[in-house]
Amino acid sequence: MTASFPMYLRPENRAAYGRLWATIRDDLRAQGIESPEELTEADSLWDLWTDPDLLLSQSCALPWRMRLDGVATILGAPDYQLPGCPPGYYNSVFVLRADDNRISPSDWAGLRLAYNSPNSQSGYAAPQAFAASNGVTFTDLVATGSHRASATAVLENHADIACIDAQTWRMIARWDPKADQLQEAARTAPTPATPFITAASRDPEPIRSALALAISALPDADRALLDLHGLVEIPVDTYRATLLPPDPEAIPPATAARTG
Repeated sequence: MTASFPMYLRPENRAAYGRLWATIRDDLRAQGIESPEELTEADSLWDLWTDPDLLLSQSCALPWRMRLDGVATILGAPDYQLPGCPPGYYNSVFVLRADDNRISPSDWAGLRLAYNSPNSQSGYAAPQAFAASNGVTFTDLVATGSHRASATAVLENHADIACIDAQTWRMIARWDPKADQLQEAARTAPTPATPFITAASRDPEPIRSALALAISALPDADRALLDLHGLVEIPVDTYRATLLPPDPEAIPPATAARTG
């Protein structure tokens, strides 16, 4: 049995997530639901999310649409009170180096896009959809493995632009020392935020209730660390309706000269 909060876990907020879990755990145990003492951390997110005995976790919306629908039940979406987003929604932030003047999407043709994973809604699907709506296609792709690594790739000129989950960008801006060497260029349209999930075999209601109560009871200091303001129930079909991105392997290589 596992419980985890892998999506926004950092050294700066690890203890706060542990306290949030302790509140949830004690509530569930009081209801007679067996719960692990501590949060699980694993190298493989898929192992966490597909565990048939999963009690609670948080996934990206795109992996849920691609592989977890029917394997894991969505409990609700976090409300991070992100700028320009309705409750329970998030978006992504395009970042460039601070001295780069290619702020307009019309200037982005040929830029090297750093992306964390082709399974990422915020880092891959959202920027491809935004680019298409602005008449641009990112064809020069730099896979990095994480949003923070994408930001570093831009800083170190291994890429020209990255698209970063807005909550992750908020934490980078708050805690990473070189964040002021990056600038925000644009934001994508809001989509349903990274959902909290449980195994499809479980009754979601007591877990959803315990999670919502624990979030509402967060001490001010922990709420400031986690930016969690509520649990929003978004229809599952709203998650399913978000378009899947193109396969990065199917995108032809760039032919235009690099400008960065």
